Amino acid sequence: MDNSGFQYIDGHLHCDGIPVTDIAEEHGTPCFIYSKSTLLNRLNSFRNAFSKHDPLICFSVKSLANLSILRLIDKEDCGFDIVSGGELYRVLQAGGAPGKTVFAGVGKTEEEIKFALKHQVHMFNVESESEMRLIAHAAAETGHTAAVAIRVNPDVDARTHEKTTTGKKENKFGIDPETALELAKETRSMPGVILKGLHMHLGSPIYDTQPYVDGLKKIIEFKKLLEHDGLIIDTLNIGGGYCMSYTGREVLSPQDYADAIGPILTEAGADLILEPGRHIAAPSGILLTKTIHTKETGSGKKFIIVDAAMNNLLRPTLYDAFHRIWPADSPTGMPEVIDPEDSDNMRNFDTERVDVVGPVCESGDCLAKDRRLPALKTGDLLSIYDAGAYGQTMSSNYNGRPKAPEVITNGGSFVLISKRESYKDLIAGEELTCI
Repeated sequence: MDNSGFQYIDGHLHCDGIPVTDIAEEHGTPCFIYSKSTLLNRLNSFRNAFSKHDPLICFSVKSLANLSILRLIDKEDCGFDIVSGGELYRVLQAGGAPGKTVFAGVGKTEEEIKFALKHQVHMFNVESESEMRLIAHAAAETGHTAAVAIRVNPDVDARTHEKTTTGKKENKFGIDPETALELAKETRSMPGVILKGLHMHLGSPIYDTQPYVDGLKKIIEFKKLLEHDGLIIDTLNIGGGYCMSYTGREVLSPQDYADAIGPILTEAGADLILEPGRHIAAPSGILLTKTIHTKETGSGKKFIIVDAAMNNLLRPTLYDAFHRIWPADSPTGMPEVIDPEDSDNMRNFDTERVDVVGPVCESGDCLAKDRRLPALKTGDLLSIYDAGAYGQTMSSNYNGRPKAPEVITNGGSFVLISKRESYKDLIAGEELTCI
């Protein structure tokens, strides 16, 4: 199983050796639980795979933004990939180094740019001509110098979900090569701006190395064009998007990516930046939830209604994303692979077909459709796997639902790293006025 920190011991799910039922008793459900060992193991496997190229690994804050997690990653001598002023503030509050932080995103405001300049971020990934000029203006106005990388859109199909592909010419991200070439030349006359790098990000998750090979080859050719014109590029940021398994089946490892693109990186002869997020964070976390009701319609359709919902884990509703779900107490453990397209691995388990749904008043509030699960009753705990990335960061208060707490293991114990919101928290920023 991809998430090695989560194991069944004597029929009970444990996180780094701790029964998840112990965590539920203390902090309730729904609750995000992170395995410190899994997070660090996956981070180090990524670093080791690319060690030959000595990369700056910039963890994608949008995937998992808890301050304690960011501090843990900072202690591993990693940087951060941010897409907003708020994410930079989080990095700073966690003690992260702005000098190892890259600022991406298509819609940076002038205020955000000045905030990043003030704290001297490592580099801006520039997504448009107007953004480059705004950065130059802000740098000149504040007396700072901005190191920039142009995000080139290589028009490469990463063959991932249409809502998470970012490297095709019709996407909003990056700059087409022709425009990027002219913009690069224009930077010579822009005070306060130093063009140092090129950036690409093709989407996520990408289950094949070929898009990286194709995209990187295009970026290298573009780099040669710039250097022929006297513009020296010393940094390549090849983004993130590295896959992990949502089913338990074996997928590409960091070493597979490194082996495929390593020769191209060696040829490039530039400093390397990588922006992993999902690959590290997703398998490091589960969303633990409790069965509230079971329900069967007159037509025989069965529903398991749980206390987690689309406001806790939006991915199934937003992307029709698949997450493994299994009871936390299971005498026979859990199937090694749970794949909606192949049920052979379930033959040794006594199951029934159900929909796992939340309490939110939307038909789209469905965490699993037509899923085979053991018979469940009210009060049973369910683990939703691979929820460490884009779980809590995409959560909301829709339907007046407080956000779930976050817990991480620490040695033989567990630590609360964000408390469950109260009803009072829901209205903390509002003013009751007579209108």
